[in-house]
Amino acid sequence: MGDNYGFLKIKRETFKIRPVCERIKDYNEVVVLQTEEHTKEQALRCMNCGTPFCNWGCPLGNYIPEWNDHANRGRWEGAFKLLNATNVLPEITGRVCPAPCEYACVLGINDNPVTIRENELAIIEKAYKEGYIKPVKNIKRTGKKVAVIGSGPSGLSAAAFLNYSGHYVTVFERDEKVGGFLRYGIPDFKLDKKVIDRRINLFIEEGIKFKTNTNIGVDYPVSQLLNEYDAIILAIGCRQKRDLNIPGRNLSGIYQAVDYLIQANKIVSGEKIEGEIISAKDKNVVVIGGGDTGADCVGVANRQGAKCVVQIEIMPEPPKKRTDDFPWPKYPFIYKTSTSHEEGKVERKWSIMTKEFIGKNGKIKKIKCARCEFIKSPKPEFKEIKGTEFELPADLVILSMGFTGPEKQLINNLDLKLDNRGNIARDENYLTSTNKVFAIGDAARGPSLIVWAIAEGRKVAFSVNDYLLNLTKSKNNI
Repeated sequence: MGDNYGFLKIKRETFKIRPVCERIKDYNEVVVLQTEEHTKEQALRCMNCGTPFCNWGCPLGNYIPEWNDHANRGRWEGAFKLLNATNVLPEITGRVCPAPCEYACVLGINDNPVTIRENELAIIEKAYKEGYIKPVKNIKRTGKKVAVIGSGPSGLSAAAFLNYSGHYVTVFERDEKVGGFLRYGIPDFKLDKKVIDRRINLFIEEGIKFKTNTNIGVDYPVSQLLNEYDAIILAIGCRQKRDLNIPGRNLSGIYQAVDYLIQANKIVSGEKIEGEIISAKDKNVVVIGGGDTGADCVGVANRQGAKCVVQIEIMPEPPKKRTDDFPWPKYPFIYKTSTSHEEGKVERKWSIMTKEFIGKNGKIKKIKCARCEFIKSPKPEFKEIKGTEFELPADLVILSMGFTGPEKQLINNLDLKLDNRGNIARDENYLTSTNKVFAIGDAARGPSLIVWAIAEGRKVAFSVNDYLLNLTKSKNNI
């Protein structure tokens, strides 16, 4: 580094955020990109560690100290080349990754860690601006055809690396546009969809084919897929929504978070909406679930003009700092505040059990709740605290309680085995129980971080490449 003691002279300064009064009126990104000089200064805080645990903490194994050094010295193209070597979607992770690398930063042991995610975003945006990013052309083709089912982060990553290996890659997406949950599950104020389009256009120039509005097993026979392609990668995500089957669940005005976010994103992008429009305007909104998706629902509800928003979570309030259960350099379970929580009238409640939905004339009007205690052992359970019942007014309820596994229709059509958690079973090479069918991302590992999805996409590309190479050798020996 230019100065190995830079962390002693420079304090951590994160992204600037647009004022609430301004951003609440639109769906533009809330984050303001930092200047080049700011990034160079923040990169100087990198300590040039003997053992860079940030690299260990990143599932992609990004060359973090190295590209921080390049950025600090203003060698932006060099920084980009190192970043591009491991990650084909840094403009995405730079915006929405929870940055496990920063929690593993050595400086974070007793100080604020380096702004790794923000530096990453600055590097990739500089690369686009200066034209360092160019489509890879004249790829020597192998003649092998690979189908990738699903265009989320794992599918896009797998497609990119397999395309660079020379295989003909087709990505199938059942929605109208490419991106999966990146496009339809994350609001534009966190991830402008133009960012996705910019990268997809680059992939198309490089030779990847995308087929949208194509639901494999419904309007594209599985038998045809198996016959036409030499390898198939399932990157279908974890879409089976966890529900809350309590009295009153049949009332209108109760929706799953993913349905709410998908519709909101489609409205912003100008896509046609069929059926009922879900709006929080002038309503008392209750979001059940305290995670990031729930926070995204809070942000959307505020922008739609909600009267007030309450976000409740059955788990206890997380600690503000690391505990002994999550020592450095592990990714910790701690209290987090989203920019959405700063907007409008938002109240967060922890250790809240939802007991009943109460309605009038078939519509939700309030929720009966109670405080609860989480019992860890011998068997984890939630125990209601007697005498703590209360009601929350609710004209709109959003269920944001995660997912229970991948959707089963395609899995059954391909006769795939499942693991003991209900996810697609696979071996160490990502190969499923059905020949030439591989599985990656949330469909196989369960709900996880975006950076894990991208990492698995890269890893499966190596496995599929070896599989196709062995397939070629086998045919040539016949």
